Amino acid sequence: MSVSNDLTQEGPAGIAAGTVTEWLQANIDGVAPPLRFELIAGGRSNLTFKVTDANGRRMVLRRPPISHVLASAHDMGREHRIISALRDTPVPVPIALGFCEDGSVNERPFYVMDFVEGHILRDSGQTEKLMDESIRRAMGNDLVDVLAGIHAVDIDAVGLGDLGRRESYIERQLKRWYGQFQQSQAQEEEGGFGRPAPLVDEVYRSLMSRVPPQKEGTLVHGDYRLDNTMVGEEGKVRAVLDWELCTLGDPLADVGTLHVYWSDRNETAGLPVVPTTALPGFPTRDELSARYAATSGREISDLPYYTAFAYWRLACIIEGVFARYAAGAMGGDTSQAAGFAQAVIHQAEQARKALGQL
Repeated sequence: MSVSNDLTQEGPAGIAAGTVTEWLQANIDGVAPPLRFELIAGGRSNLTFKVTDANGRRMVLRRPPISHVLASAHDMGREHRIISALRDTPVPVPIALGFCEDGSVNERPFYVMDFVEGHILRDSGQTEKLMDESIRRAMGNDLVDVLAGIHAVDIDAVGLGDLGRRESYIERQLKRWYGQFQQSQAQEEEGGFGRPAPLVDEVYRSLMSRVPPQKEGTLVHGDYRLDNTMVGEEGKVRAVLDWELCTLGDPLADVGTLHVYWSDRNETAGLPVVPTTALPGFPTRDELSARYAATSGREISDLPYYTAFAYWRLACIIEGVFARYAAGAMGGDTSQAAGFAQAVIHQAEQARKALGQL
């Protein structure tokens, strides 16, 4: 997707620059046109644009993807509501500036938030240059402390007590994602490119039969990991991003998700690129868990279950990606489909392995 740096009324794909500019002027104080819109994140997830006005003020606009839109997965009003509610809590979030639900302005609803200076750590080379080992350790520790802070939010006091059901979180998630997996398999079968993945079914049955009792219902981010935060060079989380899967439920599910996306230093053999969190200085998974337990005061003996659930959920998500690629829905290129099919089984194997630690 190309990015336009033109200061005229033409914007990049996904931005109706003229009507969006008018809306921003009318609804956010001090916006000075002309505006420049630059795509900074896109793909199958929500599109994120940096907006710069004539005075150099920077904002961020988020909208659903241009195609493959599922309303429940791309609810802009929900994201805006969550970061607005968290503004006066210890959880670092961008300041919400406005929400537009009028489709005539930009085809889809969107919201605007303040621009936060910092870095999204996806690349180990970039991280090595930005942070020494002591800063990396501080970064890992702060990431855990912020997660404990999310789970400590008084959801009723901030107005999020009705964001979702609090009880039976894992059961509901298992049914939801298994339904998505079965739907993907049915689409593959109908298209003539299906293949069985019985391990996903097997792990689902194991997870359903071993759900730990849910002790509390807190705010759950749903996709908490290092590269869904904006961090400073001093090793502090400046903003938690990507709240699209946020709901109420079991806080340990977030810790399991963090584990799945965290690589330890002893796991890098044979990898073409060293994962960011495998760099010297970053805490290990065990150290993250111990810090979370100490900071939150929660008992975490069932954590392998939540890690298994997070691996299995990722397998279901990747199955959907495989189905789209195999069907040619991603521009006709099916060359990556086999790799996605293999990744589904790998994640299911990791889930089974994690369950074996209980």
